[in-house]
Amino acid sequence: MNKKKLMLVEDDINLGNIIFDNLELHNYEVILFRNGEEAWQNYEKGKFDLLLLDIMMPKRDGISLAREIRKVDPLVPIIFLTAKGLKEDKLQGFSVGADDYLTKPFEMEELIVRMEAILKRTSKGVLMDSIKEYKIGKYTFNIKQRTLILGESQSKLTTKEAGLLEQLCIQKNNILTREIALKAVWGSDNYFTGRSMDVYITKIRKFLSEDPSIEIQNIHGEGYRLVVDEA
Repeated sequence: MNKKKLMLVEDDINLGNIIFDNLELHNYEVILFRNGEEAWQNYEKGKFDLLLLDIMMPKRDGISLAREIRKVDPLVPIIFLTAKGLKEDKLQGFSVGADDYLTKPFEMEELIVRMEAILKRTSKGVLMDSIKEYKIGKYTFNIKQRTLILGESQSKLTTKEAGLLEQLCIQKNNILTREIALKAVWGSDNYFTGRSMDVYITKIRKFLSEDPSIEIQNIHGEGYRLVVDEA
């Protein structure tokens, strides 16, 4: 079985070494970088399965690093590891496409569990063999490829964008409750995941904005509803 390859970017020497050693003991291949600029210069050489990024780093911080990586790879899973725990910082992390967020200090067991959950969702080995598509107005949404196609244009979605859009499609014209969406896509329905889902709904609306027959409605106190005017 091939080892999953991880990028770890952590400027704290002791913590970086501890995480590195623990992940290797769990049979991961880990490449450790000490600052964001070094990580960015080596990113495209690596073909990584998952990224662990500190936020407060010299030369290039984790948020700007994630933003650059998302331009070239919209699908690679990202977990932020940071001492910053403010709501605004977490929302900023999710807004650049983070899959998860761990505030220091954290237990290695928790990091491993979160990583494994994300890798299970994103692993090519567990994707459905058959191509599954939804027609959304003028768009074609391919779940397996995580693509949204309109005419000759194609948008690549992140894991969470695709997961959330799939939930909306499953409940098309019905209410998708916040609880169901959060547990299906994020695995929990706490305050921070709830706020991050709002960010992702805004992103999905932008992806679908070229077709005026499509609307994602806010249902106050309940959730969202995907409505398509097929008249």
